[in-house]
Amino acid sequence: MHIQLPTLLLAALASTAFSTPLSNKKRYDASTDPSTLTLQQKLDLAPTEVDRIALLPNPEDHVFSFGNSTIGLTTGLGGHTVKADRSTFPALIGSSGSMTVGFIGPCGFNTPHTHPRSAELNIVVEGTLKGSVTAENGAPHMQHTLEKFQMTVFPQGAMHTEWNPDCVPAVFVASFANEDPGVQQTLQTLVGFEDEVVRAAVGGDGVVDGKDLESFRKYIPANVALGVESCLQKCKIGMTGSRAVASYIMRGMGDDGDKEQ
Repeated sequence: MHIQLPTLLLAALASTAFSTPLSNKKRYDASTDPSTLTLQQKLDLAPTEVDRIALLPNPEDHVFSFGNSTIGLTTGLGGHTVKADRSTFPALIGSSGSMTVGFIGPCGFNTPHTHPRSAELNIVVEGTLKGSVTAENGAPHMQHTLEKFQMTVFPQGAMHTEWNPDCVPAVFVASFANEDPGVQQTLQTLVGFEDEVVRAAVGGDGVVDGKDLESFRKYIPANVALGVESCLQKCKIGMTGSRAVASYIMRGMGDDGDKEQ
C-alpha cells in the first residue's frame, strides 16, 4: 500500500476553517407536550433560573465526577477523555460552558480534531503535553510544549492535537464557552468520505491505491491513539498497525524538528 500520510494530513488541513456558532434559540414552544420532554428540554424551557434549579433538586445533580465517569467517555489505546456537556451533565444547561478532562497515557495521542462551536482553553495539570495547532488556511503552524499548570488556547474551528511525549501519564483540563462545543476527528472524518473524494483530496490513485483504500481505513486509530514514533521507541512500546499510522500522522504534523512557538 502506497500512502503519503503527510499529504493526506495537509489535504485535511486545507479544508479546515473557522466555524460559525449555531444559534442558541430554543427549539420548543408553548404547544410542546410536556410529557414528551426530556430533562434537557425541560431545562431549556424553564422560564427562570430558579425554575431550572428546581428541576435538579438533589446536590448530586450538580456534581460531575471525571475520575470514575461511565458517560462522556472516549477511549483508545493511548488513554481516554471524559466530557461534561449539556448531554452528560444537565446542570450545565444555561451556563454557556462545558469541560473535558483528558487522561493521556505514555505516548498517548489525542488525534487532530476541531471544535466547531467553541475555542478551547487547555491547561496541563499533570505531566507534559505537546500541542500543535493550525488556525486556518494561511495561518502559521505552531507547536507548544506545555508543562504542569501551563495553558494554551486553540481557536474555535482550528485543527489541533495534543500528545504526551513522555513515558508517564499526563492529564489536561479543557474548558469551552459552549454547552455543546462539538468535536470532529479530522483524519477519521476525511477517510469516511466516498472513495473518489478521498482519492481526489490526496492527489489521486498515485497516492492512495484504490484497492488498498479500505485496508488503509482499518488502520486509522481510534482516539485516544498511541503515537509518536520517537516516544514509542523511547518507551519501548511496539509500533504496528494503527500505532504506526498514528506515528505517521504526527510526522505529517511536523513534530520532528519543529520550532516551538
